[in-house]
Amino acid sequence: MSHRRPSRRGVIKGAIALGATGGGLTAAAGAASGASSPTPTADYVNPLIQQRADPHITRHTDGLYYFTATVPAYDRIVLRRADTLQGLGDAAESVIWTKHATGEMGAHIWAPEMHFIDGAWYIYFAAGRAEDVWAIRIYVLENTSPDPFSGTWTERGRITTAWDSFSLDATTFEHGGTRYLCWAQSNPELDNNSSIFLSAMDSPTTLTGPQVELSVPEYDWEIIGYRVNEGPYALKRNGRIFLTYSASATDTNYCVGMLTAADDSDLLDPASWSKSPEPVFATSDANGQYGPGHNCFTISEDGTEDVLVYHARQYRDIEGDPLNDPNRHTRIQAFGWNADGTPDFGAPVPDGAAAGREGEA
Repeated sequence: MSHRRPSRRGVIKGAIALGATGGGLTAAAGAASGASSPTPTADYVNPLIQQRADPHITRHTDGLYYFTATVPAYDRIVLRRADTLQGLGDAAESVIWTKHATGEMGAHIWAPEMHFIDGAWYIYFAAGRAEDVWAIRIYVLENTSPDPFSGTWTERGRITTAWDSFSLDATTFEHGGTRYLCWAQSNPELDNNSSIFLSAMDSPTTLTGPQVELSVPEYDWEIIGYRVNEGPYALKRNGRIFLTYSASATDTNYCVGMLTAADDSDLLDPASWSKSPEPVFATSDANGQYGPGHNCFTISEDGTEDVLVYHARQYRDIEGDPLNDPNRHTRIQAFGWNADGTPDFGAPVPDGAAAGREGEA
């Protein structure tokens, strides 16, 4: 897989105030390091959960899978859990938080991610104001109960970035003893909708040090409809850190790109990262899957296979604003690894029973 350096990179020197951050890097485990892996064999029936976009699945130390996602009404945060990935489809869903009637966190409740950090649960999500639905910023909830379905979810406030601009899709991971927050934000100095940023953290609720712009929309496939890089998620394997992200409008053009850095490099140096010049996961007409994106990673029940989690639609044509179309469904599929140690996501598999990476090459 060929890569090249991002063409526009920057470092924001300003300190980051307040903020909550957390979560642990979801590092998949399974395939042997440094060699091509066998074709995945896990069978999953897709769609896993209908009308749940921006899905996030994490496997906790209790062996259970925990799920959250964006709901079409954009008005609440939900949780599910099950002892198998497929079981999440039928699991009871609990509403653990609802939007405010006025002010901040009052509209466009998007892309929650739940992470367990230092003995507590944290949910990072994006929200607009009730009076200004596009004033979207990143917020955090915290629950110190061992069971995220009990205890109290406390609002820990907004993550304040150097620019007070459109920001969303925060994720977090730990590497080399440092916790990082990665997110998407509009850079007011550029003509784009959102870039990918990275910052270190000094606690689950505080950012520290410089904020680094890792990727801006630059390729043709990143700027269809909107100039978007968003929904980052990290995966550690084979001496590298792979940072996937989604690009273009949320219709059939939505797709997944990838940044790569050596795991012994300075992750806060933009020069450490290379960018794939082509999408690594995209619409498949042959398989009837459109606009796959906003992915994360987990592992199979036996811990031997890596699993890609994403949303996609079952049709190409959308009437009106794609954000008003509710049918971005949560999907999962096992994936393998190329001989050079890079992930091989294949194509989004057809609906129904889908084994591993079967489908369009």
